[in-house]
Amino acid sequence: MSLTSTDLLGEIKWIPHPRSIQLRRLGLETVGDLLTHYPRRHEDRRAFGEFPREESEQPICLCGEVTRTRLNRFGRGKKIFEVTLQETNPHALSQPLVCRWFNLHYIQKMILTGQRLVVFGKPRQRGQRICMEHPEFEIIENDDEISIHFRRITPIYPATEGLSQRVLRGLIYRLLDEWVDDGTQTPLSPELDPELAPRAVREIHFPPTNEALARAREALILGEFFAMQMLLASRRAHSRARTGAIHCGRGDLLECFLRALPFDLTDAQARVIEELRGDLRSTFPMNRLLQGDVGSGKTVVAIAAMLLTVEAGFQAALMAPTLILAEQHHAVLRRWLEPLGVPISLRTGARKEDPLPLFSNTPRLNPESTGGPSAASSASPELSSDGRHRKRWWSGSDPQTTAASQHRPAAGQIFVGTHALLYEPDGLENPGLIVIDEQHKFGVAQRGRLTTRDPAPDVLVMTATPIPRTLTMSLYGDLDVSTIDEMPADRGRIATAARDEKRLPDVLAFLRRELEAGRQAYVVYPLIDESEKLEAKAASAEFEKWRERLLPFTCELLHGRIPASEKQGIMERFRRGLTSVLISTTVIEVGVDVPNATVMLIENAERFGLAQLHQLRGRIGRGEHKSYCILLRSDPSEETMAKLAVLERTSNGFEVAEADWELRGPGDLLGTAQSGLPELKLGNLRSDAKLMQRARAAAIKIYRDDPLLAKPENQRFRRLVVEEVGKTFSHVS
Repeated sequence: MSLTSTDLLGEIKWIPHPRSIQLRRLGLETVGDLLTHYPRRHEDRRAFGEFPREESEQPICLCGEVTRTRLNRFGRGKKIFEVTLQETNPHALSQPLVCRWFNLHYIQKMILTGQRLVVFGKPRQRGQRICMEHPEFEIIENDDEISIHFRRITPIYPATEGLSQRVLRGLIYRLLDEWVDDGTQTPLSPELDPELAPRAVREIHFPPTNEALARAREALILGEFFAMQMLLASRRAHSRARTGAIHCGRGDLLECFLRALPFDLTDAQARVIEELRGDLRSTFPMNRLLQGDVGSGKTVVAIAAMLLTVEAGFQAALMAPTLILAEQHHAVLRRWLEPLGVPISLRTGARKEDPLPLFSNTPRLNPESTGGPSAASSASPELSSDGRHRKRWWSGSDPQTTAASQHRPAAGQIFVGTHALLYEPDGLENPGLIVIDEQHKFGVAQRGRLTTRDPAPDVLVMTATPIPRTLTMSLYGDLDVSTIDEMPADRGRIATAARDEKRLPDVLAFLRRELEAGRQAYVVYPLIDESEKLEAKAASAEFEKWRERLLPFTCELLHGRIPASEKQGIMERFRRGLTSVLISTTVIEVGVDVPNATVMLIENAERFGLAQLHQLRGRIGRGEHKSYCILLRSDPSEETMAKLAVLERTSNGFEVAEADWELRGPGDLLGTAQSGLPELKLGNLRSDAKLMQRARAAAIKIYRDDPLLAKPENQRFRRLVVEEVGKTFSHVS
């Protein structure tokens, strides 16, 4: 019987029905699914080393005979099951190895004296004995299939309850014997011979040599990366093939906005604004990622793009992931853009605000509302408020000669909102530019609801979570990338310190000194309410304690379950300085901007990721005063110490992102599910970065030479670029 990759496992007669149900629990329904259920590692069982004489940080694979089993009981029903292994080599002089399992009662029913075991784990010195605690193990049985499991380079798979390594290994071994490659497995990169595919699949499971295993792994990873890069190249080609429009005005509005800013743009901001201006002038739809560290000035750059769009007579939309951030963006835009005559409308699930009336006065920013330069100092666009020469970044006409045009209201309109913009786009009928803030919190399908219009709007997606270069190339290869890699000169300095929670009294004394000096503070918790499952403090439970600790200073509680109208009031009182301390969850992670808040205390800091801690830290250091971020930890482990030391060492978000990658691996750092890309089963975006570059170069070359994949040798790649997002497909069917 011949099997193809699309055959259902449940319809194969020699696979028992209960077994197919167990496989389905692992998400394995077809032959192809099971063949791409790749081993997580291999054990070389051709020859085993001697039993160790000392402990090691590296796990090792050993084989021995069970000479003794023992069950030890102690305190409140707790049990330790011990197995003593002796090397099968009768001439071995090494001491026995003790394997121990704590409170795993089923294991004592599985292991018997006289059996041969293969064990995998870290040897540890425990008194006079060498032990392995909770090792992975497999019982070697003298059956007809021993050649599948023993005396070879043996695959070890991700498994589930009731589905042992022996069962999985036996199923895959037989499937490979009956499988015929029909070309539906992940194709290899075009630089490799397609005939290598079936051999690579077989050798990733049962390699004859370590060299063959390395070749198979490289070929299949290249195939995975190539499939990803073809989809990204398809999206890019599809975007460029769509009908766009020029959404760029003369720049008079932008010129007035920049003239009245109370600070100079950085060189990086100026460079990115010109990149966006070039995109808006083009008939190709813009599809650009803007990344920059917390506080690098992305909002000003986005406003510049929106003003160019509005002046051209189009609408612009700014979409934020949370109500608090949407309302803050709305308040900032009103303060900065009302004097320019730009109507602004708020759209959130909680509220809908009508557009502001157009203003007919001269569109010069009100210094009192912006904190900008005085009228006298802003009369000359070349001088800043301190008399220094201000760099001139705009390319429009001289403001003195365009006074008449400045008295006219803008022809376009700006919408600010949350995901409500996706579902209630009332009035958003002619968008020229869509700006998506903190874009990784929106899925591809969500973004598509705003961007799949005809003619296509320009799209700018922003993130304050710096992305390592390999990830940018991988997950955002369909976007042009702009990076603000320079911080404003007046950005406040943040001192970061990690402290044990036992130091809370010292931290409290420091916090009171800052409050007495007129500053404000955040205290952040990982949970809203206490949990029986998690040993972590919660904001609601700790709130009353903080009110008592910090009297007479006022504290307020903020978290995601507070009604929107109350949240707005809480934030407004904090911004105005009526509240001294905000006890909060991570709802303040993005967008909250209070220059007088100079202290952030994060409780149970070990429960946050590095990127999230860096985001939280970015809420302070936004004024002229020195700021302090205190990371209180309840976990003294080396892993926690190393993680928090990164934040003590650097405030550069790109360095934090790279360190995050090193400490916990790429994992699902930004989520392939969010990006709509295929899941990686073998490839590691960090350690296999060079293979990703090879795959990207191959995909780009194919699309450059054959954008419709019409050549016979490229038609096999068409199925890689068919994707469904809602009901939209890529242009290659």
